[in-house]
Amino acid sequence: MDNDFTNTRVKFRHLQCFLAVTQLGSVQRAADSLSITQPAVSKTIGELESILGVRLFERGRRGAVPTREGRLFAPHASACVAALREGVDVLLRESGEVPGSLSIGVLPTAATALLPPAFAAFRRQWPAVSVSVWTDSNTQLLARLKEGEVDFVVGRVSDPEGMHGLSFEQIYREPLAVAVRRDHPLSFETPLTPAMLVRFLVVVPPFGTLIRQSAESVLTAFGAHALTALVETLSVSLGRALALHNDAVWFVPAGAVEHDIALGLIVPLAMPFAGTDEPIGLIRRNDAPRTPVEDSLMDAIREAGRARIGTK
Repeated sequence: MDNDFTNTRVKFRHLQCFLAVTQLGSVQRAADSLSITQPAVSKTIGELESILGVRLFERGRRGAVPTREGRLFAPHASACVAALREGVDVLLRESGEVPGSLSIGVLPTAATALLPPAFAAFRRQWPAVSVSVWTDSNTQLLARLKEGEVDFVVGRVSDPEGMHGLSFEQIYREPLAVAVRRDHPLSFETPLTPAMLVRFLVVVPPFGTLIRQSAESVLTAFGAHALTALVETLSVSLGRALALHNDAVWFVPAGAVEHDIALGLIVPLAMPFAGTDEPIGLIRRNDAPRTPVEDSLMDAIREAGRARIGTK
């Protein structure tokens, strides 16, 4: 394979389609995310495989799974796309065409607690910078970070494989709350029993998340082993609506409901067993360059995290 010839034939669209399929695990979902057709994505991936002389995906019932060669190529494709986007952004800022921008990923359960005070401080220093915020599961946010789609993530540390090439800086620990509306029948019951809990809809984070593990440990220690009426979601807005209007019992990080508790809309139940506090921190790619704008926003988020520690 002639490297010089290959390098001149690989285009941005090849890398963009390759990274979308790698992240989403499906040609169709990649096409939807890129607003192009599924055949166009398949054709582009086929072109890239022909240029590189290797098969990048195994296609089957599980979707599109990267081959060994695909996994080897992914971090380099991601670094290339990230560097190109950063270069374009620098030129646009220098020309005055745009004020500059950042893209960050934040756990939905941490966003409401950290971002309002962080953005207030950040905008005092950088009033013309735009910030795009992605909220998703920790796994998906780390995937976006590795693909160069976000500059950094506010999330939880993952397993060693998930954290490969990334660094984690803890800023605070978030306890689990079991929340209900203020006039919920369980808010008047002490002590609580498993029989009382199973009468109501229970809202928990999705299976496989760290906060779900904490919720499961509380439920198991409490003796509530056979809950059948479960809603699994990371959506703070949905969990809040179900708690306020459907008598749901909501297992949620405390920071996501602190404002509702302060307003008296929601109250935490006194469970006989507490969940494990989960570390929340800043996650970055080890190979990514840092900018003054990015450093400023991370500093503002650190300060918001320190303020949370001081109020507990």
